[in-house]
Amino acid sequence: MTITEFESSLENEFSSFSNPLLNALWQDGKGNWERAHEIAQDVLSSEGSWVHAYLHRKEGDLSNAAYWYSKAKRQMPTVSLAEEWERIVAELLMKK
Repeated sequence: MTITEFESSLENEFSSFSNPLLNALWQDGKGNWERAHEIAQDVLSSEGSWVHAYLHRKEGDLSNAAYWYSKAKRQMPTVSLAEEWERIVAELLMKK
């Protein structure tokens, strides 16, 4: 699946992603931040921490985001939220 196909899937009513992090990002893409956060916080991996960090950055809780970026062993990005979302989705799709 490509990032374009992932973005097109946002037109669907329900997520078809078994990968919880792709599901979380899909939920976020649909405007369901709370559901995305619920999913991401339960994934105990560096990728889960990255998605969790992104969500707190989007929320505006930068101190909490900084904590989760450090858990993910990543720097807080200076790119837009939309660009970071695409980067995370692209990386997760490559690992799928």
